Amino acid sequence: MPHRPHPVSPGSRPTAPVRPIGLARVRGESMLPTLRPGDLLLVRYAARVRPGALVLATFADGTLAVKRAASRRETRSGAPGWWLESDNPEQGVDSRHRGPVPDVDVHAVVLARVWPRPWTDLRRVSRPVPD
Repeated sequence: MPHRPHPVSPGSRPTAPVRPIGLARVRGESMLPTLRPGDLLLVRYAARVRPGALVLATFADGTLAVKRAASRRETRSGAPGWWLESDNPEQGVDSRHRGPVPDVDVHAVVLARVWPRPWTDLRRVSRPVPD
């Protein structure tokens, strides 16, 4: 019998351990002037999201993106979620195009830019989004 490191119930998939901290690289210009293409970000997975924070999320079409969490919204299915916006609305895709993102698809909160220097604590850059 093969060794199974984690018990799996029938019909479910094994899950990988959650890494609390990770890195993400910015592509595109949708978050200018806050973030530039090529910026390397430090992110915290499963962190509490607050309005105005930068987050790493997956849209329904599978696009992984860094966006600003604007406000809490209900998704089409009725699940709780976030309305995510670009800082540069003329570039990229955000909730105006794809709708609210379910909580389960908001993976991490951006803590800081680690490259290029100087290091920037993006929690200071987080700003409330007007209603």
